[in-house]
Amino acid sequence: MSAAIYMEQVRKRFGELEALRGISFEVETGELFGLVGPDGAGKTTTLRLLCGILAPDEGHIQVFDYVLPRQKYEVHPYLGYLSQQFSLYLDLTVEENMDFFARLHHIPERRARMDELLQFTGLAPFRKRLAAQLSGGMKQKLALACALIHQPRLLILDEPTTGVDPVARRGFWELLSQVREQGVTVVLSTPYLDEAERCSHLALLNEGTILARGTPEAVKQRVPGKVYEIVVQPVRQAARILRQMPELYDVQVFGDRLHVIVPEDHALLEHLVETLQKQGYHVEQVREIAPSLENAFIALLRKIG
Repeated sequence: MSAAIYMEQVRKRFGELEALRGISFEVETGELFGLVGPDGAGKTTTLRLLCGILAPDEGHIQVFDYVLPRQKYEVHPYLGYLSQQFSLYLDLTVEENMDFFARLHHIPERRARMDELLQFTGLAPFRKRLAAQLSGGMKQKLALACALIHQPRLLILDEPTTGVDPVARRGFWELLSQVREQGVTVVLSTPYLDEAERCSHLALLNEGTILARGTPEAVKQRVPGKVYEIVVQPVRQAARILRQMPELYDVQVFGDRLHVIVPEDHALLEHLVETLQKQGYHVEQVREIAPSLENAFIALLRKIG
């Protein structure tokens, strides 16, 4: 596969704020690539740079064979973009919104293309409904249909499932999988680590810096030591006790249990269990578990903190 996107040492400032601090990554053609991080990490800035909406202060950006922002108008016909905020026309129907974008892109046989996308997104029964009357999930499906109307080679989505209910989120991801099967390269941003698991490759961003990149499995391997799940009562008080042990890499509460990242030292694991038991805590179970992306993200943040 060849690279659809190439970014090298890209920096972007907004006044005194350095939104991106020299980030570099590649996206291969046909990938589903995720930019993952909290609000303010630099995800939206990165996507706007890839669309040519913003110009970098430093660094090199190439999309397919086009250098941005110099050749942004040449690359635009190959891009589909879904912004973070719903930006279609609320006083137009589903069909009218799609027709507008089809005309904007000079789509031949636009009615056939619209019907195809209405079936694909499941919006055919709602084609006459005003956009203002759609649910959050249906609005995102409409925005996706409009972004795909001209059959782009690269689809860029900025937090497409934020504020969408879990069922609609799952349906939206099923659509993205089908889009990728059609050969479209998909790049999206998300704050949800469970969604990041669905990406073929990802980059973890924080404060304009890439903490790690690679496949989800490769990123998980960046967790130092081993992760143990400890079922203990009362769990929050137990977490406070363990956080006083500087030898531990991380302690997090997950429902009625703890996830503790421990150096590969069996004596230390035994010591923390004894510490809890001596202070009257009931330790029901201790077992090693596979590291999660959340474990990796928190461990990487602590490493640079």
